[in-house]
Amino acid sequence: MKKRFIYIIAALVLVACILAWLVFGSATAFETKSKYIFIRAGKDVKEQVQEQMTGTIHYTGIFNFVAGQGDVWQRLKPGRFEIKKGESIFNIVRMLRNNTQSPVRLVINKLRIKEDLARQLSKNFDIDSAAAAQFFTSNDSLKEFGVDTNTLFTTIIPDTYFFNWTISFQNIVKRLQAESKNFWNKNNRLQKAADEGLTPEQVYTIASIVEEETNKNDDKGNIASVYINRINKGMPLAADPTIKYALRDFGIKRILFGHLKVESPYNTYLNKGLPPGPVCTPSQSTIDAVLNAPRTDYLFFVAKSDFSGYSHFSSNYAEHEQYAKAYQKALDELMAKKQKQ
Repeated sequence: MKKRFIYIIAALVLVACILAWLVFGSATAFETKSKYIFIRAGKDVKEQVQEQMTGTIHYTGIFNFVAGQGDVWQRLKPGRFEIKKGESIFNIVRMLRNNTQSPVRLVINKLRIKEDLARQLSKNFDIDSAAAAQFFTSNDSLKEFGVDTNTLFTTIIPDTYFFNWTISFQNIVKRLQAESKNFWNKNNRLQKAADEGLTPEQVYTIASIVEEETNKNDDKGNIASVYINRINKGMPLAADPTIKYALRDFGIKRILFGHLKVESPYNTYLNKGLPPGPVCTPSQSTIDAVLNAPRTDYLFFVAKSDFSGYSHFSSNYAEHEQYAKAYQKALDELMAKKQKQ
C-alpha cells in the first residue's frame, strides 16, 4: 500500500512537471526572431487568437485552457502583439491578458502626395487606405487641425515614430503636429525663420523644393539662398520641382517649354511667390539648410556639366546662360553617345 501511494505521488509529480514544462517552457513553433498577431475590432477575439495561434505555438489546447482561466477573452483588446521565439504559453497569456501591445515603427521619409501618406499608414496600421486618402484630401476634415490639403505636409517632420497599431489617422495627425511643434521650438529655428522674414510653413515649402532639386547637402544652402533672393526681389521662383508637382509626374527628367504652360497655382514660372504648399516632405537637414542659408547675391543655378550632381551659381543671367549652355551641350553629347551604344 505504501509503495502504491509512493507511485501515485511520483506520477502526480511527473505530470505536474510535464504540465509546468508545457506551460512555462518554450512553446513557439516558428523559426524567425518573432511573430505578430493582430486583433481587429468588430470580430470575435477568441476566434482571431485561436486562428493565428495555429502554427504559431505548440500545444494550442493547453494555451486555450490557460487563456480561458486567465480571462484573456474578456480582457483582450484590439491591437498588435509580438510573440518572441522561445516564448512560453504563460508569458504569451500574460501579455495578451495585460494588453501589452507591440508599437508599430513608422518611418517617414520623402512623401510627395497625400495618397502616398494614406498608403503608408494603411500598410503599417489598421487603417483603410481609401478612408485615409479621403480624409487627407478634404479641407473640411483637416479644418480642425488648422491646415488644408495644400499645407497638411507642413505638419510632418520626416523621422521615425512609434504608434499603436489601432491608432486612427486623426490621432496620427495630432501626434505629428505635436512633434512638428517640438521640432520648431528647438535650435532657435523659429527665430531663424523670423530673421529671414519667413514663417515656418514658408521655410518648409522652400525646403521641399530644395529637397527635390538636389541630394548634395553642401549645395542645399546656396540653392535655398537663390529662392529666398528671388522672393525678396519679387521674381518668379521658376522652380522645376513645382512643375513636376503640378503635373503629378515626378519621373520627368527634363522640363520642356510645354510643361511650363500647365495651369496650376504650383506653376512657379507663371505665378510669383511660393506655391500654396510644399511639394514633398523635406528632411530635417534640408529644413535646417534653408534656415542657415548663406547670404548670397545668387539668383540662378544650373547643374554642372561634369554630371557630379553639384550646381553652378550665378548672380546674373549672362553668366548663368553660359553655364546652362555648357550643361545642355554635355547632356546632348551624353544622350547621343547612349543612342549609339
